Amino acid sequence: MNWQEEDLKYIWHPCSQMKDYETLPPIVIDHAQGINLYDIEGKCYKDVISSWWCNLLGHCNPRINQAVKKQVDTLEHVIFANFTHKTAITLCQKLMEVLPKGLCKFNFADNGSAAIEMALKMSFQYHYQTGNPQKKRFMALADAYHGETLGALAVGGVDLYSEIYKPLLLDVIRIEGLNCYRCQWGKCRDKCNCECFIKAEEAFTKYADETAAIIVEPILQGSAGMKIYPPLYLKKLRELCDKYNVHLIADEIATGYGRTGKMWAFDHAGVCPDIMCLSKGLTGGYMPMAIAITTQKIYDAFYDDYTKGKAFMHSHTYAGNPLACSAAIEVLNILKDENIIENSQEKAIYFNNIIKNKFLPLNNVGEVRSIGLINAIEIVKDKNTKEPFDSSLRLGYQIYKKALEKGVLLRPLGDVIYFNPPLIIEKNDMDYITDIALECTKEILEKR
Repeated sequence: MNWQEEDLKYIWHPCSQMKDYETLPPIVIDHAQGINLYDIEGKCYKDVISSWWCNLLGHCNPRINQAVKKQVDTLEHVIFANFTHKTAITLCQKLMEVLPKGLCKFNFADNGSAAIEMALKMSFQYHYQTGNPQKKRFMALADAYHGETLGALAVGGVDLYSEIYKPLLLDVIRIEGLNCYRCQWGKCRDKCNCECFIKAEEAFTKYADETAAIIVEPILQGSAGMKIYPPLYLKKLRELCDKYNVHLIADEIATGYGRTGKMWAFDHAGVCPDIMCLSKGLTGGYMPMAIAITTQKIYDAFYDDYTKGKAFMHSHTYAGNPLACSAAIEVLNILKDENIIENSQEKAIYFNNIIKNKFLPLNNVGEVRSIGLINAIEIVKDKNTKEPFDSSLRLGYQIYKKALEKGVLLRPLGDVIYFNPPLIIEKNDMDYITDIALECTKEILEKR
């Protein structure tokens, strides 16, 4: 059987122009181990993007495998309204040990976009039920990404995903100016006072009375090209939200679970959001699950007699799924038992150094930026002016195809080549994948 032909006969792949599959047909993966994916012909691909940033501890991790196998023989699923189970309760208990102080109430969903929708609705309903029905709008950062459902798309700011749907979307207040590589104030992200925060202050001054919440990807804007900004921005934002009674929603779906070198990206700032959304690394990339976690204060605004109509009437069929919860518990156990995040920090220094040494000398590499094990290489037409290449050239895509030929899965964001590997990656794989990425980048740039 030709599995590629059968795939294309039936499957509409996500985030893809299917016409591209005429020249790059789908790669049929048979099995995986650690950071390695193996296709049906036995070829190995190094998964250094963690299969869309969710594979935290390597494919087919034996401890997570065993936890899920054990759970499936006990309880596979149960309705989560008026029923519960030990696995979900245990997961909440373990998360309480590592969450920012103040977060304590867990509302389960089945994917990251759904968690964002819950957070937005939760914030709006809270204000409606506490005497501020005028707070109907949301603020978000420029170049944000928060998911693909309509509410999540609305607060997102990457036109590639949302432009066509704008007639359907909420009218969101967009805060511009947060672009450290091309800073309007000529500052460096490591040595600034977040002068760009004036844009947030202006927005709050003008719109805070009608705003329910601001949602942010803390420290790292992933789909925008792995853009990194200072923790000070979050500290200032926390103060502004407190001043104007605006909720601060943390989208930690991509940044949580040690991706930025700390358990949560918000930990870099030492402040707590009002609502935090988790997914991706939550189950180690094993099972679809997400959680919107909030404070006692927000929870209390919904707690009343049923006839008062204050309940949060939002549900997901697979909320609190026991199989996903069992994987999530074991992820937390492994992080603790094996000091995964702490150990990854020493490896992160090595990884960033070899990437800088290999890529910064190239004429068309404008910046190498890093946080935790995440590293991003921005390719530009002119290193001095930071002018980008014409997007129609699809240089990043060409590098991606060339790297696949050599057994490395990169999948760039536009012309930003990035690495976001499982936290268990070893130095020999770092050396190998950066050598391959460098070869492919040079080859494509020489042909442009």
